[in-house]
Amino acid sequence: MNLYAESSAVLAWLLAEDTGRKVRRILAAAEMILASDLTLIECDRSLIRSWAMGKITEKQANDRRGVLNRAAARWILIHVDPEVVDLSRRPFPREPVRTLDALHLASAAVVRLAVPGLVLLSLDERIRSNAQALGFRVVPD
Repeated sequence: MNLYAESSAVLAWLLAEDTGRKVRRILAAAEMILASDLTLIECDRSLIRSWAMGKITEKQANDRRGVLNRAAARWILIHVDPEVVDLSRRPFPREPVRTLDALHLASAAVVRLAVPGLVLLSLDERIRSNAQALGFRVVPD
């Protein structure tokens, strides 16, 4: 399975949330994982925010960032290019869509042109709903 990993799912795995184990299994089973630069930025910002709010220690944040960086070294990273920006500025099937969500959806749509059958990994219901309306298979089920 070729997989586009959106930040809500990656964060659930990194922060060992309830759905994190399921996300980890999906990531481990993927043949190819693609993610936007935004996924890494959002994950890093979330780790920093969790540390700043006292939810995790600085060491835990750094350890989890290391796990993310090691995993992402094997991923194909998608940059926010003009095509992604253009698609992000257009309406999506299930509006309203937040800006970062639009960028994730547009990134996945652009990638799907080169990777037919791309599956979208997300836990965010707004992204999942739009992705399904755009014809993506969405995991977890």
